[in-house]
Amino acid sequence: MSEAYDYSEFFDDEPQRVQKERPKYRVLYEDERIVVFDKAPGVAAIRERFQVGVSLKEMAEERMGRLWTVHRIDKDTSGVIVFARDAEAHKLLNDQFERHEPLKIYAAVLEGEMVEDEMTIDIPLAVDPANAARMRPSARGKESLTVLRVRERFRGFTYAEARPRTGRQHQIRVHCKAVGLPLAVDPLYGNRTELFLSAIKRRYRGYDREEKPLMARLTLHAEQLTIQHPATGQPTTFTAPLPRDMNALLTQLRKARG
Repeated sequence: MSEAYDYSEFFDDEPQRVQKERPKYRVLYEDERIVVFDKAPGVAAIRERFQVGVSLKEMAEERMGRLWTVHRIDKDTSGVIVFARDAEAHKLLNDQFERHEPLKIYAAVLEGEMVEDEMTIDIPLAVDPANAARMRPSARGKESLTVLRVRERFRGFTYAEARPRTGRQHQIRVHCKAVGLPLAVDPLYGNRTELFLSAIKRRYRGYDREEKPLMARLTLHAEQLTIQHPATGQPTTFTAPLPRDMNALLTQLRKARG
């Protein structure tokens, strides 16, 4: 039910041109019960404190009417997110997420070289008492399970598929950090706020020009979501292709490897 879209407007890789206003979201699918979006990075899923009118939910409701929040993805994560269009669909979807039934697949670029082809990270997570905006591993935390699978290996980095089996806040980010493979860009849990070509290319020559980052947001994309459709009860999958910035990063990693 998902469609392919042209993501050239999401990220302009030719800065000398006048940039168009980047779309905040794409509608992947909609019917009377649900609407599924491909959210751009930098857009909050729901309203953040003191920021009115700029979240995906608020913007979409201006066109579509009332929407019910089912789940969230981080502001600087791109990709698939679903909202309900009525209270009954909201309850049915909420019940699925409470039971950890939806299949969620994320694409992630990690710092470090993952040795195993697949690993299961089973580490309980809790709110960090020193910083309520962070999560941390804790024996007294809630059960949290993430499966990581290698898609490609590079020098110093790994392109991985992450499948969170539970839905804790920042789960993928904290789990990857806990096993020594933080997201390549993650201001809260990783080692970088931006990733530059000079960190990838051994003989990088900038010729005294100011270097612009390849990625300046989380190297994480909510690629695929499978739910039981609240109208039919049938498994339904929605897919958001990688946005341009992640594709550009992977291209440079492949060139450096080659």
